Amino acid sequence: MTATPALDDAGQQTVNEILAAHRGMEGALLPILHAVQDAFGFVPPEALPIIAEDLNISRAEAHGVMTFYHDFREKPAGRHVLKLCRAEACKAMGADTLATHVREKLGADWHETTSDGAITLEPVFCLGLCACAPAAMTDGKLVGRADVAKLDAFIEGARA
Repeated sequence: MTATPALDDAGQQTVNEILAAHRGMEGALLPILHAVQDAFGFVPPEALPIIAEDLNISRAEAHGVMTFYHDFREKPAGRHVLKLCRAEACKAMGADTLATHVREKLGADWHETTSDGAITLEPVFCLGLCACAPAAMTDGKLVGRADVAKLDAFIEGARA
């Protein structure tokens, strides 16, 4: 597992620039969290108090919003990201069996990264491919009718 790095001076400056760019925007918390994650690859825990203070909200509120949405990460992702749909249409088409296979093959559970740092496994609740269920997303690429062979190929390629 990769340790979460501390927010250094450059990191604090980046957060401050993001806050300044969103100042005065109504409902700015989500856009700020997205911008922070885009800048760092995750939302550093040290950034949340800075964000909360700037928006005049509690740290608990900022943390609650960040942890509510599955797209936000609290630590850096692996070199590759595999998202599996957990919504009802995909479950009806075998997503649970596929998820069990992938978790066993990776030796990682949801929101975890493989020990070699190659792949982070994330649940997602609908990719909009309900007619092509089960669905996955591999490094931002949608995969309809995902099956063991397709995901095993992605895993092997990511580890190569």
